[in-house]
Amino acid sequence: MYKILKKEVLSDIIKLMVIHAPHVARKAKAGQFIIVRINEFGERIPLTIADYDRDAGTITIIFQEVGKSTMQLGRMETGQEISSFAGPLGHPTEIENYGTVVCVGGGVGIAPIYPIARSLKEAGNSVISIIGSRNKDLLFWEDRMRAVSDELIVCTDDGSYGRRSLVTEPLKELIENADKKVARVWAIGPAIMMKFVSLATAPYNVPTTVSLNTIMIDGTGMCGGCRVLLEDGARFVCVDGPEFDAHKVNWDSLLSRLQFYRKEERAAVEHWQHKCRLEGAPEEGGK
Repeated sequence: MYKILKKEVLSDIIKLMVIHAPHVARKAKAGQFIIVRINEFGERIPLTIADYDRDAGTITIIFQEVGKSTMQLGRMETGQEISSFAGPLGHPTEIENYGTVVCVGGGVGIAPIYPIARSLKEAGNSVISIIGSRNKDLLFWEDRMRAVSDELIVCTDDGSYGRRSLVTEPLKELIENADKKVARVWAIGPAIMMKFVSLATAPYNVPTTVSLNTIMIDGTGMCGGCRVLLEDGARFVCVDGPEFDAHKVNWDSLLSRLQFYRKEERAAVEHWQHKCRLEGAPEEGGK
């Protein structure tokens, strides 16, 4: 069992948890992920590692409540225990001194882009970070991102904080600025955001890496559920990724696959909420 040592509410739907998982923390690197199972009956949830502390033996996860399992997890509290916490999984980010790099985090993608930006900074890169969300209330970790960046640009769709724009607008400006000489771009966020980041960098031939969070079950490449199409064929996100060359991803296929189980996901949420009301119990994980 894996104890929740800390819980922080970042917004109404975004939660942070620090989990005691020494065996994961010992080997965790930027770009990797874990698979969480709340209890013995729960489904497996893939979550990218937001931070790790080897000395304390902890892993930090940040997630958005979008389905039954993430809603259950979000209602768990400090001191409760999670049934399984498998990882670290996937290939870590390839960290080198590339020169000037841009790290783009959208929404909950700000969490996993943070350790990547930090590692790139530690490797001697000049790191420019762009973080964005729909509005101010959904932004988090601005201070952390600023601490590991030489320059930080904050965007909101509605203009409630920072610059009113999508993250692709300042990204294009940076690439077109001859003085910046952007060598590489990393982007993590909603699939549609990563698609448009890819479209923005492709005309300039700037290498762009995205981290894909697809449908996953076992996380070891056995089920094939996380299959993603690239220019040179299919790959499994869990064992071949989670990071891929953005310009090789078949984005239309990926976006379509992410919609496969929307109906079932809605039904699961409704069933769980109805059951909780009937039992008169709080809608908490692990119960």
